[in-house]
Amino acid sequence: MKIAKIRRSLSSPSQWHELRWGRQFQTLVSDEIQPWLSKLYGSHFIKIGPLSHSIDTSRCAISHQVRIGNDITRVDLVGDKEKLPVMSKSIDACLITHALAWSKDPHQVLREVDRVLVDDGWMILSEFNPFSLLGLVRAWPGLVNKARFYPKSRLIDWLSLLNYEIVSYRATQLLPWRSQTGILTRHFPSLGCNHLILARKRTYPLTLAKKRASAQGARLRPAVNVSRQICSLGDHHEADK
Repeated sequence: MKIAKIRRSLSSPSQWHELRWGRQFQTLVSDEIQPWLSKLYGSHFIKIGPLSHSIDTSRCAISHQVRIGNDITRVDLVGDKEKLPVMSKSIDACLITHALAWSKDPHQVLREVDRVLVDDGWMILSEFNPFSLLGLVRAWPGLVNKARFYPKSRLIDWLSLLNYEIVSYRATQLLPWRSQTGILTRHFPSLGCNHLILARKRTYPLTLAKKRASAQGARLRPAVNVSRQICSLGDHHEADK
């Protein structure tokens, strides 16, 4: 497995039309996340990365939506995705559309999102699938601008390490030049060009209750042994009398 962090900077597209079949990807992501938007609630919603800015989230109940990026003319808040200019635990939901694909440190992007999200906050993540038709031809010049592709297992592993629950997952758009999910996508869901993940930040303890009980029992054993020794000494004292 390749190391996720790299040294070189990657040039991210500023708009969907800069990608081959970009309009189709934009339409599909916008359509597919609509059922998820009804689950989101709170006061603040951020969109990270230039491709997230054009995704339709008008049906989301969170009215205060902020676009974060480096292009002053297209964002509401100027900032880097690897160092968000946002207070910790102040955001209720976020949308990350292919921001990891052009990040030199995807772990840091997810850590920053985790830092700013409130407890039980929501994350919608969209990334390219390497095990797809698009993954097979990604080296073609001008296709996806040297984007980095991550398998489903790796993305879920990263989120699990940050204590996120995967609420829903979809792999959509088997044919990259089509913006609608057809029969082929329904029959071969794992081969879709897009990963779509809805995850929720959880705060439950990582140590299981059974393990905690065992640990507490281990701490009580010395006290039990001491009691037994006291009782034993008492019996010997009675016998000497």
